[in-house]
Amino acid sequence: MTENDNSESDAYRKALHKAQVELVKFHKHVIENDRKILVILEGRDAAGKDGTAKRITEHLSPRESRIVALAKPSDQDRKSWYFQRYVPHLPSSGEIVIFNRSWYNRAGVARVMGFCTNEEYEQFVHTVPIYEQLLVHCGVTIIKYYLDISRDEQEKRLKRRREDPLRQWKISPVDEKALSHWKDYSQARNEMLLRTHSVFAPWTLVKADDKKSARLTHWSVI
Repeated sequence: MTENDNSESDAYRKALHKAQVELVKFHKHVIENDRKILVILEGRDAAGKDGTAKRITEHLSPRESRIVALAKPSDQDRKSWYFQRYVPHLPSSGEIVIFNRSWYNRAGVARVMGFCTNEEYEQFVHTVPIYEQLLVHCGVTIIKYYLDISRDEQEKRLKRRREDPLRQWKISPVDEKALSHWKDYSQARNEMLLRTHSVFAPWTLVKADDKKSARLTHWSVI
């Protein structure tokens, strides 16, 4: 490692520490004022959602912060109101909850991979702004991030998953098809951001090829 590399690493650690201190202050404010904070993390496969969620909660009180990463819907879930499975996981007063993927699965993976019909998709993009407005009206602050990575970076990260025995749990059949559906996911992303961005729950787009820069961006927005 060169002297310049050491300097950049030191600068990152200092910036990261400063951001984490501010995040802890914010969490204290959330607890003391009974606020309800919902952070939504969306993005392509291997965009860094898992790592980002872990870094955000790293120094927060574990009693007042949670990461929610739901499994694929059950048969009963598919028969229920689409948003119903997410309702039990919404933040209570004084709590920060991070959704590592969320109801926006319907506008991304489900749409591209054919897990929902066009009618279900259209119903979702029409109703989700109303649903989020209702949550905000009821005291929930919604912070939505979309982590965006390049095709080359996604290919590198997916390759590392396949080769690293400690990352095997992250591999799924959907991951294996991610690159072949790159254009489809791009189109789905663009339409989702356009149709579900609102004054109540706006999207923040984060360039995530550089994980260090992306993490600092998340904390600066929170």
